Amino acid sequence: MKLELHKVKVNKLVFGEKTSVKDGVLTINKQEMIDMLSGIEGVADLDLDLAHPGENVRILPVKDAIEPRCKIEGTNEVFPGWIGDVDPVGEGKTLVLDGAVVLTTGRLVAPQEGIVDMSGPGADYTPFSKTNNLVVVITPDEGVELHAREAACREVGLKSAHYLAKCCKDAVADNVETYDFPAFTESMKAHEGLPKVAYVYMLQTQGLLHDTWVYGVDAKKIIPTMISPTEVMDGAIISGNCVSACDKNNTYVHLNNPVIKNLYAHHGKDFNFVGVIITNENVTLADKKRSSSYAIKLAKMLGVDAVVISEEGFGNPDADLVMNCWKAERAGIKTVLITDEYAGRDGASQSLADSCPEGDACVTAGNANQLIMLPPMEKVIGELPVADVIAGGFFGTLQEDGSLEVEIQAILGATNELGFNKIGAYTI
Repeated sequence: MKLELHKVKVNKLVFGEKTSVKDGVLTINKQEMIDMLSGIEGVADLDLDLAHPGENVRILPVKDAIEPRCKIEGTNEVFPGWIGDVDPVGEGKTLVLDGAVVLTTGRLVAPQEGIVDMSGPGADYTPFSKTNNLVVVITPDEGVELHAREAACREVGLKSAHYLAKCCKDAVADNVETYDFPAFTESMKAHEGLPKVAYVYMLQTQGLLHDTWVYGVDAKKIIPTMISPTEVMDGAIISGNCVSACDKNNTYVHLNNPVIKNLYAHHGKDFNFVGVIITNENVTLADKKRSSSYAIKLAKMLGVDAVVISEEGFGNPDADLVMNCWKAERAGIKTVLITDEYAGRDGASQSLADSCPEGDACVTAGNANQLIMLPPMEKVIGELPVADVIAGGFFGTLQEDGSLEVEIQAILGATNELGFNKIGAYTI
């Protein structure tokens, strides 16, 4: 499967008469876009706003981040099961508005949404302080139950991102990235002498609005399966999560998964990257046993020497991470784990809810309980009072002057477990 990403660089967003991109400026017809979104069931009202790097702007509560993409060559469309049909993606040519992001905000499940500061100390903790953001401010229909509200917000975000890209599909790319994923009969024979490595990609599926979707299917209903990394780049996996902002994989992060990109970068040099195995994080013991056993069975069938395992979330999913680890290690497959920590504000508590002696190669994305003071901003897009109740906030988070004392858990992407964040660490 060969996919070309045709990237058009976006350095600025403006509202104007025609949605188009020219010389790095993405112009958006605000009313046309609002009209396009207005018929979505479960949405009472919506508005659009803009936020650029360095501006004195705070956005909260942020639900999802989505990169504008559309197909310019291929048999299907991006975001299969939502925008495109449910047929396979991951081949052909895809237009990417590189540097532009759609952020959805609105009071859906306030305790589980996040903060994006475009400047100040909080900006250092979120990658979305460096992007040019179209913020879709959603007022959900209060008469609709929560799952339907989440679905409506998800539809708004995906349609917004696709609309922007589709309006610019004739733009000439500033650069083209090519990714190829050959058939197994070919890849297994390639790069003789190099170790075979696969990626076990854990998806948040605890339920109660802790959900991820694969080709339009709720991932808690799947058993682990193989997926081409190019399918991921075309939006086969999207976020439906209302979970702690710091370590949820929003849709933008899935599209730009840095684990996949780094595995490609080392492919054929340090190892043979042979596949991606997606698995879930269901809450019952039977589900955890079934999914971990099946995921590692697939790794054994591929004959891999090692796997990289990334977690999504914390607490209950720690058990899935550890189970995947020890089952792989006991099958003779070396593991590297990627997670984050909830070690208390002093960093002295146990970092994970589970552990095993086999898990001796672990990458941390940071301690989500770390406190930070965010100064007041001149402009707030969204609702500032929800800072007291979002995950990472507490009663007293919102100060009289508009500043926020929060754990970095509240900041979108602060401790992302795919490494899509700004935090680094070293051993003393």
